[in-house]
Amino acid sequence: MNPARRKTYLKALGVDVWVSRSTPGEATEPEVAKIVPIAKVPAKAKAPPEPAAELPVIERAPPIIVPTDWAAVRAMVKDCTRCKLCATRTQTVFGVGPESASLMVVGEGPGADEDARGEPFVGRAGQLLDEMLKAIGRSRSENTFIANVVKCRPPGNRDPEKEEAEACRPYLEAQIKLVKPKLIVALGRIAAQRLLVTDEPLSRLRGPLHAYGPERTPLFITYHPAYLLRSPREKAKSWDDLKKVWRFLQTG
Repeated sequence: MNPARRKTYLKALGVDVWVSRSTPGEATEPEVAKIVPIAKVPAKAKAPPEPAAELPVIERAPPIIVPTDWAAVRAMVKDCTRCKLCATRTQTVFGVGPESASLMVVGEGPGADEDARGEPFVGRAGQLLDEMLKAIGRSRSENTFIANVVKCRPPGNRDPEKEEAEACRPYLEAQIKLVKPKLIVALGRIAAQRLLVTDEPLSRLRGPLHAYGPERTPLFITYHPAYLLRSPREKAKSWDDLKKVWRFLQTG
């Protein structure tokens, strides 16, 4: 390339040129100055990410083997310490009724009256439940076994927590296996949700026939008597549910 033109190109590109001075007066081809690569500046090291906040660990009760006879199950429930409810109970509330009833009713948990007497549904809600059962030819003394999802009273009559219900589930399952009911009726949202392990509202759970456990025991859901005491207008819907229960037990 013509030296003058090359020099013009290099100057336009911002590249310095130099001319050898070894032989005075001798014209030499301009050489491109050596380009020293610029050392890369190391990128600023990123600070290590903040450790993720640890989620609270939910302590679950270890699995247990529940006996297969009534006396042993009662004894195990009586001395149970599988969840924190054992610290505030007066006594456990096992259940009541014939040991081979065709109908099993399951509530959420004992209240103050039940905790004091050791029997489920003995307060105002229990009296209403007895009237409801009587209307379809049922009673806790003859043909209906009544129990709760948890066997100890939650403090302040609060709803049983999921972990508490799961800790108590082996006892309830043992009761169902021993009773062998034709139908289970869950009373209220909490009992229904804990039995079916779901967060669906009562409005969606009530109505269809569900199945519980590996034996697929038919499970029907209706209102809790305590709710009916607060909302007497819903008693008509409850009566419709009771008629379905009666028909199922007659023909199902």
